[in-house]
Amino acid sequence: MPSFDTDKHLPEDWRQGVFAGRIDRGAGPTPILVRNGHVIDVSTSAATSSDLFELKQLPETGEDLGPVEDIALSAAPGAELRLLSPIDVQCVKAAGVTFALSALERVIEERARGDSTAAADTRARLESAIGGSVRSVKPGSPEAAALKSALIKDGMWSQYLEVAIGPDAEIFTKAPVLSTVGWGSEIGVRSDSAWNNPEPEIVLVINAAGTPVGATLGNDVNLRDFEGRSALLLGKAKDNNASCALGPFVRLFDETFALDDVRHADVHLEIDGPDEFTLSAVSSMSLISRDPLTLVDQALSEHQYPDGFALFLGTMFAPTEDRGGEGKGFTHMLGDRVTVSSSKLGALVNDVTTSTAAAPWEFGVRALMTNLAERGLLMR
Repeated sequence: MPSFDTDKHLPEDWRQGVFAGRIDRGAGPTPILVRNGHVIDVSTSAATSSDLFELKQLPETGEDLGPVEDIALSAAPGAELRLLSPIDVQCVKAAGVTFALSALERVIEERARGDSTAAADTRARLESAIGGSVRSVKPGSPEAAALKSALIKDGMWSQYLEVAIGPDAEIFTKAPVLSTVGWGSEIGVRSDSAWNNPEPEIVLVINAAGTPVGATLGNDVNLRDFEGRSALLLGKAKDNNASCALGPFVRLFDETFALDDVRHADVHLEIDGPDEFTLSAVSSMSLISRDPLTLVDQALSEHQYPDGFALFLGTMFAPTEDRGGEGKGFTHMLGDRVTVSSSKLGALVNDVTTSTAAAPWEFGVRALMTNLAERGLLMR
């Protein structure tokens, strides 16, 4: 299990920003702010992180737990200050196929029917035929409609290209309320998956009014073999125990951090395997096909989120490096350490295990409400 290091895991300018998160001090989940370099317990002002993001003004008071660099934050069960996922009762949504490269990779999964050994040949043929045109077109535009017609005529249309360049973005539910894991916790892949990968993303946090209040880092763990066999297996590919990681904190929008910082961010990925395999990649938000606010609007178009929601914005990362033999492509190995980082958001670190071996999700909505009531935090 990794050790939290202020210099490695907080943003470069963390002393200037304001961050929201959650810890467990032994009694239960507790919302905190990291402000002016100090960790402040604000549970008496906001019982949940959802409550915190609804406040018109951040709490001026709270219990000062000390300078963040002097506090031993840990993801270990039973730790004195256990770092949790920074969200709680918000819905967890995700936007898929928001980058041209990832669109092509989804089409490859589909045409290879989830078989990683067939991906290389499919990738070469698709890239030659449609790679450039898909990258240059604006979703929902007349040019996109014309490209769609041409691809249908040539027998090359795909449901993934529909959401990549069509008028409607793919918006799906990634994980149940309260099921996300935080910095340092193990992330899970299904034990029966043979082709899978991390998806390093920026995640917007939106309040009940539909206003983005901040952003954090996320790992939208993905099973390429399941989704490749059928898009109707998306639920099994995406929603498994410990398959959604967020953290370490939500950086709140203020004069030091704005939505434009999200739009121009680079999201870095590092994988260090027990087999000495390493992989480094970068996902540049400037290459996203749809603006983040467009994705928020599409998530809100026919739905309400009274407790707010978190929205994964997608990734251009789709690993093709061979691991374990020529033509086998990339898949996770148990014990991989995955680091997702960005200069304004810090670093999210998780080790890979299976969803069956990861700590079971047992603290749900009833448990949270009971816990908060017992602590007197609902009586405000």
